[in-house]
Amino acid sequence: MDVSLFDFELPEERIALRPASPRDSARMLVVWPDGRFEHRSVYDLPEYLEAGDALLVNDTKVIPARLYGQRLRETGPAKIEILLHRRLSVNRYSVLARPARKLAAGDTLVFGDLQAQVVSRGDNGEAELRFALSGTSLDAAIAAQGEMPLPPYIAGKRKADAQDVADYQTIFARESGSVAAPTAGLHLTPELFARLAQKGVTREAVTLHVGLGTFLPVTADDTSQHRMHAETAHLDVQTAARLNAVHAKGGRIAAVGTTSLRTLESAAGGDGLIRSFAGDTDIFITPGYRFRAADILLTNFHLPRSTLFMLVSAFMGLELMKRVYAEAIAQDYRFYSYGDACLLLRAP
Repeated sequence: MDVSLFDFELPEERIALRPASPRDSARMLVVWPDGRFEHRSVYDLPEYLEAGDALLVNDTKVIPARLYGQRLRETGPAKIEILLHRRLSVNRYSVLARPARKLAAGDTLVFGDLQAQVVSRGDNGEAELRFALSGTSLDAAIAAQGEMPLPPYIAGKRKADAQDVADYQTIFARESGSVAAPTAGLHLTPELFARLAQKGVTREAVTLHVGLGTFLPVTADDTSQHRMHAETAHLDVQTAARLNAVHAKGGRIAAVGTTSLRTLESAAGGDGLIRSFAGDTDIFITPGYRFRAADILLTNFHLPRSTLFMLVSAFMGLELMKRVYAEAIAQDYRFYSYGDACLLLRAP
């Protein structure tokens, strides 16, 4: 499909720089299969789920992936900034570096007490680094030296601060590894979980370590020419069995965020059965995709020409989602990572 079909104009003032407080006070635009809209808040989510439904969250934990340091060279140190992109081993990471043009294999980079060596340099600012520390020692050093990796549309307007350490993390984050938050999950609170449980809605978790490829705009002219960055995902045998039981009893699976949905769809077969999954997924969902397991999606409002806007357009239909986004802009909804949400109720 022509990527320009997924373009739209967003006033800059609609980009949220801070989240709603409390978290579940964020607005929620409810979209029904017949095209009806309701203007509610995330606090109202239990009204749209029933006993026997399952809420599926992504329990990944954002790491402080932005590091500032120096590249050592004969003429003196030079400033360098990296964004940890994907862990390759106990002591190696794929990173985005800035500036990257002068990086070369063998260069030494220093970030406070943390040291790394450039293994190789790729295209578009990518490089592979080997750190002097490994395992939990490396994790601790990154936590001490790193900064929360706010998306560029926020970081370009203000620096990350202590408030972001809490704000840019879901309350159920458990498995460290993401360089971006699964942002729909930022709206959920203990009180909301308690009300859902009282109604008979179960909670399940998968893990997908969010990489940069999820959020980057598509630069190709046609969706068939775009390739997703692979991301590591995990859905265990017990969770798969419980989710299959939900469907077998007539319940629905409500995915919180596109990352939960992509993990679920990666684990589901053509027969609709969900199986355990552990490994890389580069699933790219565009209109025409036949959904196998996801019934409902709670998600934020996404960037134009992004793979995420393509995914929600596949879930509900492109023309309907264009109307949804026009309505959200007209009604002053807040967009992107710290913004408001929409609840997409797909036809069975």
